[in-house]
Amino acid sequence: MPKNYTYTDAGVNRKQRAESKKALKSLQETYKHSRYGGVMHLPYGNIFPIGENTFLDLVIEGVGTKVLIAQLAQKYDTIGIDAVAMAVNDVIRSGAKPLAIADNIHAQTSEPQLVKAWLKGIIQGAAEAECPVTGGETGDVAEIIKGLTENAGFDMVVASVGQVEKQEIITGENIKLGDPIIGLASSGLHSNGITMARKILFKQWGGKYQPNDTPAGLDREIALEALEPTKIYVKPLLKLAGEVKVKAAVHITGDAYMKFNNLVSFSPGIGFEFTNFKPQPIFGLIQKTAAELGYTITDEEMFKTFNMGWGFGIIVDKTDADKAMNTLEQNSVKPEIIGKVTEKQTVEIHYQNKKMILT
Repeated sequence: MPKNYTYTDAGVNRKQRAESKKALKSLQETYKHSRYGGVMHLPYGNIFPIGENTFLDLVIEGVGTKVLIAQLAQKYDTIGIDAVAMAVNDVIRSGAKPLAIADNIHAQTSEPQLVKAWLKGIIQGAAEAECPVTGGETGDVAEIIKGLTENAGFDMVVASVGQVEKQEIITGENIKLGDPIIGLASSGLHSNGITMARKILFKQWGGKYQPNDTPAGLDREIALEALEPTKIYVKPLLKLAGEVKVKAAVHITGDAYMKFNNLVSFSPGIGFEFTNFKPQPIFGLIQKTAAELGYTITDEEMFKTFNMGWGFGIIVDKTDADKAMNTLEQNSVKPEIIGKVTEKQTVEIHYQNKKMILT
C-alpha cells in the first residue's frame, strides 16, 4: 500500500514550526519602544505608527529552496522576481503601499554575471510593484552557503516597507456570513511547497525527472515550469482598495489555505468554504508522480501546502462583490469568486466531489 507523503516527510515539520512560532510572542516586549504609540496587531502581521494616523508595514521574506531549482536549471534571472513578490505581496495585506525594497543575497561568491542575473529579476519585480530598491547587500559567505553548482550557491532575502493611513488599514474585522472570497490567479507553484515539489519531481532530490524533461501535460521543461515567477498583486489590490472596502487580504503562501484559519481565530464566529479551484497542471503532476514513486499525496495535503491555482484571496462585503470583480477584471488578474464566508468556524475545501476540513 502506498505510503502517505507529507510536507514533514519532505523535511518541513509544520507542527514544529507552529511550536517555534510561539516564541515570537516574546517580541511583544519590544513594542514599548514604539515612538508614536502601540503596534497594531493584524491577522497576518503587525504595523506600527509613525504619526497620529500613519502606519508602516515592514516585511522581510525569502524564496527558500526555490534557489536550488534556479541552480539546477542554471537560470538565475527570474528568482529575484519571486523575492520581491514574497515581500510586497505580504505588505499589501494591511492595505499598505510598498515604499521601498532592500535585498540581501548571501552567496558562495559574488561572481559578476550571477549578480547581474540576480539583480535583473529584482529590478523587474520592483518595476511591477512600482517600488524603488533603495539598498541591499551581497555577502560572500562560502562556508555558510554551499550550492549544487560550483561557486553558484546563494540565498536571497528581500525586505519591503509600506505605508498606510489609519482609515485605509485592512483589519480583518467585520467579516460577515455570505461575504465572497475573491481569488486572484497564481502563475503556478510560486515560492511555497518547493521542498515537496523538488523531492517528488526532480531526480536530483530523489524524484523522477531531469530538469530538462517535459512531462506529459506541460508545454515546457519542468525546471522552467517550477521556476515560473511568483505573481505580484500590488497594483490590482491597491486599486481595488481605493474602490471598495477590502475586509481581508490573504497572500496564499506557506501553509496555503490553512492561512484562512488566522482569520477564523481573529474573527470568532466565522469560517470559510472554498468551492472553485483551477490548479495548473504542475499540481496534478506532483500527485501523479508521487504515486509513480510509491507515495500518496492526499488532496488535503495539497491544499495545506500549495496555492492550487489562487495566489491571493480577498474578502469584501457581498454588496460590493460586483464592483470588486469589475475593478479587478480591468486589471487583468483573472479574478473569480472562489468561496464564501460561513458560520462553521472551519476552513472547508470542496474539490473533485470531496469535502475536506483543514486543521
